[in-house]
Amino acid sequence: MEAETEKTYCHLDQVERERIGLGLLRGESLRMIAAALGRSPSSISRERQRNGCAAGYIACVAEQSAVKRASVPRRQRKLAAHPDNGLRAFVLAKLRRRRSPEQIAAELKRQYPTEPERWVSHQTIYTSIHILPRGQLKQTLLSCLRHRGKTRLKVGEAKAPRRWIHQLIEHRPEEVADRTIPGNFEGDLLIGKAKSPAAVGVLVERTSRRIWLAKLEARDAFSAYTAFRKKLQPIAAHLRKTLTYDQGSEMAEHARLTAQLGIEVYFCDPHSPWQRAGCENTNGLLRDYLPKGMDMTDLTQAELDKIAFQMNERPRKTLNWRTPNEVWKGILAGKSFQEIVALGT
Repeated sequence: MEAETEKTYCHLDQVERERIGLGLLRGESLRMIAAALGRSPSSISRERQRNGCAAGYIACVAEQSAVKRASVPRRQRKLAAHPDNGLRAFVLAKLRRRRSPEQIAAELKRQYPTEPERWVSHQTIYTSIHILPRGQLKQTLLSCLRHRGKTRLKVGEAKAPRRWIHQLIEHRPEEVADRTIPGNFEGDLLIGKAKSPAAVGVLVERTSRRIWLAKLEARDAFSAYTAFRKKLQPIAAHLRKTLTYDQGSEMAEHARLTAQLGIEVYFCDPHSPWQRAGCENTNGLLRDYLPKGMDMTDLTQAELDKIAFQMNERPRKTLNWRTPNEVWKGILAGKSFQEIVALGT
């Protein structure tokens, strides 16, 4: 029998359970029983654990237990494939528009604040994509994700605390959330080829949406500190207020950045990219120039400056169709954000 070599799995039946019970009574090993039934040893082990009883493994009792368990209706997955599943259709449509699972989860809560049955977590969205069978739909949706989701820790496993993190985003001044006040930055590393040590440091000024790109020969903390310092140092001190970053270890030298430039560094909560939404969006746009898998070793700073200039010359709807360079120029001239983006100016 080669039932388990097929793609479709067949549940154990009563005859097989009787053979398992007889084999255990004879003192046969799980491997011997599995070989006799054409099953894997792990299947026999699971059967004994799930449907055994205090007296051991009794075939008729095991059969009753299995039947009872199968009769209990399973909880319907919110994103299960079903023609009437409007929630699934909504999520798929947003993914195809390159919305992140975090953005989709937040949008559902905003649209349906009193209907929690319409909510779905970002982790559920990631999981629903990864459990899809191989095919064009899965490939398409995975390509729409800017991030593939975080690797889950095992039960009882915890990450070591990052002791160099001093200030979380909850301690950041409330005024930073108002993008009309200039001088507040978001930062990140853009990584290309996995085995390449090189990376690109990204800085985004929240008000103007202007970006600065820095070449890193390595992804370590000293390289990040050096690259970001070179980009931030020429900026006027009153326009270097805060930098919001994720909990990547490359920012472990943030205290030196603060000591030398006076810029306060705040760290996002774990797995919360929406807390740096401007930088996340910028990273997505940068992938047109610096695609995933690209070896960034041979990139020059001059090439990165050219990419940054091109992006800073793109009119933005959020800036009333001004470019980031136009808004930044106005900020340097002492104008308010409202003056710069006002209609007719």
